[in-house]
Amino acid sequence: MATHTASRNSFQSSDLSRSSAEVFAAASDHPVEVTRRDGESLVLMSESENRARNSLLELAAQLIAVSTSLEGTLGERMSDHFPWMLALSPDGRETCATEILTAARASFATGQAHLALAELTSWRETATALAAGLGHAPVEWLDEDEPVERP
Repeated sequence: MATHTASRNSFQSSDLSRSSAEVFAAASDHPVEVTRRDGESLVLMSESENRARNSLLELAAQLIAVSTSLEGTLGERMSDHFPWMLALSPDGRETCATEILTAARASFATGQAHLALAELTSWRETATALAAGLGHAPVEWLDEDEPVERP
């Protein structure tokens, strides 16, 4: 039968044949350790988890490159690695850089890649919207409430 530890699910390699549905269900939620008698343990995870980890490593490499440069502000240095940041205002670039760096630190500390990746995606989408001209047109507010039918 499957063996579970408090912080991380762990299965014996024989569970892959006896209880594969349980092992695969656990691995689709989070990485699981598969222990083997004849070798080093293996980790089984979903493809989306693997992509998120790879994306986090790519982000880490870019942030290390940014941090080793001493020229310019953090926002200016990050704009060199993330050109979409140029669509933001100078103050926006600094805020973006700080928030991405903070989220990345939280991701690295907790092993939760989605924290940094969601922050990065959010800022990239904001920059894309600004580049498309959204946010520059005046907003027309209606003064009167107008009831509508229920859908």
